[in-house]
Amino acid sequence: MGKGPLSGVRVIELAGIGPGPFAAMLLADLGADVIRVDRASAAKPGRATGGSDFTNRGKRSIAVDLKSERGKEVVLGLVEKSDILLEGFRPGVTERLGIGPDDCLARNPKLVYGRMTGWGQQGPLAQSAGHDIGYIAITGSLHAIGRAGGPPQVPMNLLGDFAGGSMYLVVGVLSALLESKTSGKGQVVDAAIVDGTAHLTTFIHGFLAGGMWQDERGTNMLDTGAPWYDVYETADGRHMAVGAIEPQFYAEFVRLLGLEDEEGLPGQHEQQRWPEMRDRFAAAFRTRTRDEWAKIFLPSDSCVAPVLSLREAYDHPFNTERDVFVERGGRRQPAPAPRFSRTAAETDGIPVLPGGQSRDVLTDLGFDDVDGLLESGAVVQS
Repeated sequence: MGKGPLSGVRVIELAGIGPGPFAAMLLADLGADVIRVDRASAAKPGRATGGSDFTNRGKRSIAVDLKSERGKEVVLGLVEKSDILLEGFRPGVTERLGIGPDDCLARNPKLVYGRMTGWGQQGPLAQSAGHDIGYIAITGSLHAIGRAGGPPQVPMNLLGDFAGGSMYLVVGVLSALLESKTSGKGQVVDAAIVDGTAHLTTFIHGFLAGGMWQDERGTNMLDTGAPWYDVYETADGRHMAVGAIEPQFYAEFVRLLGLEDEEGLPGQHEQQRWPEMRDRFAAAFRTRTRDEWAKIFLPSDSCVAPVLSLREAYDHPFNTERDVFVERGGRRQPAPAPRFSRTAAETDGIPVLPGGQSRDVLTDLGFDDVDGLLESGAVVQS
């Protein structure tokens, strides 16, 4: 198993849902020693779950009663021996538990304290519940996704939770960790999904400011407004994805689609004739199956690819030859990313169960009276 570029970095993850666990998984994939602090109740007989939650892969779990004084001291003891802490509770919760930023930085001044929320630590919605769909709605991002004349289309929870949330939390805590090596001081990283999602749209806002983007979905170059950036149904009811933006790629796309010599085909940027162009493309795609078109277009510089299902993606030759997905513990899952030339990242792919490594963590980190902590219920071994 590769060590990964974050070998030697220890991360404490206060168990939560969604973007927090994914951020911690990414750090674990990259070689960090991630210790997940689960609630003691999650490790009791008959309660332990998570065998297929891949975001818990590559970690160790210790189950702690966070409401007990001894349990709180265990967490602060972990903090003393760690570089990063990640938490995803509502603002103020960890402070009430006695493990907030001030408590932790008092025990470890170099600690990077990463906070993951939807609305941020301050503001009128900071104490409100929410989910991905609401966060991307309030940033304008959801409004921009969909076809002309239709409702906004929900991009699962990839845009808000994981792109606008997890990835910005990871960038934030690693940046703060790097800075702490010079300053000798830790700090708090406030990663809000609304902030990250808005930041992701910077490119589009530039187009909007320059008059090259309409604030109306399905009418622009990259939102299915252009017929050469869209998906088309094939003869077998499946789909091909077309992204032939540049003129040379568009020319190759038209050639391989069989329309190069067709009379009257509108020019690529004759926007008033885009509906006609779309109809011509759609009719052509309906003459063959998806897999037949895939053989024609791949590989080429046409910027066209088959739309695969999640399970189909496992076995596509490109993905298998590059090991985009790996099999670990008898289950297929995405491989760690990105890739490194010298410190290759690896994962055992096995999700930890709550409290599965409680005793090992306490022993490894040098805690006194391990048996007493377990017997008292402050820490639970599942």
